Amino acid sequence: MNRSVDQISTATLGSHPPLLSATFRSIGALMLREMATRYGRNPGGYLWAVLEPAAGIAFLCLVFQAGFRAPPLGTSFALFYATGILPFFAFLTVSNAVAQALNRSRPLLGYPRVSLLDPLISAACLAALTQLIVGVIILGALVISLAPMTRIDILPLGMSYVLAMSFGLATGVALAVPVTAHPMWQSIWSVLTRPLVIVSGVILLHEKLPDPWRSWLEWNPLVHATGLARQAAYPGYSAAYVNPGYVLAVSGCLCLFGLVLLRLMQRDLFER
Repeated sequence: MNRSVDQISTATLGSHPPLLSATFRSIGALMLREMATRYGRNPGGYLWAVLEPAAGIAFLCLVFQAGFRAPPLGTSFALFYATGILPFFAFLTVSNAVAQALNRSRPLLGYPRVSLLDPLISAACLAALTQLIVGVIILGALVISLAPMTRIDILPLGMSYVLAMSFGLATGVALAVPVTAHPMWQSIWSVLTRPLVIVSGVILLHEKLPDPWRSWLEWNPLVHATGLARQAAYPGYSAAYVNPGYVLAVSGCLCLFGLVLLRLMQRDLFER
């Protein structure tokens, strides 16, 4: 299977399609290759994409159910922690995939039809689609099991994913050059992201935190994404601190910084 996908990718990238479709064909071929290398070679494949956040939700439920009678919102620990973990995993998966995209696609960057942006876009698209499917599966299972008490408002939930993935894309683009130049940066980033689960509203409800911690944490774009996800699952909850414009502005500036850095370092990265 992997060989056939590589052959399709090579043939597609090496051909000369019309200019308008060249980028889309390159991105599609890179996505096929990434699906085969990332999931096709691992036992369980895409099953792990669902099991990882599901296991995180189950772990948090077991830990906090032992010490508390009810979650900060509603009556279901699983739903409360799912609305925090799923946007967080969407950010983490997209940022890691984009940060590693240039390293993973380095052998294909010699094709004239493959630009430096193609691996970044293909990695972001594949990671985003995967996380959307994971979210539908997990939240769908919770809604069915908790019916008729639980309903999900699609609009704020969708905006939550947009914010989380936009920030993930921007973070990945900003990290692409350091990770490509020195793979050690990927390990450093993995260490730095571990405390994020605590300061991103995944475990604790933002309004329950005292000042000045609450005001400081509102600078974290992920707090806004998890707040919208909680608003989608709890009709009586209003996350007044959420500011989508702030998150998109931060993401845009971070992405622009990463693209400028990539342009400046292009020769040093791939022509040495």
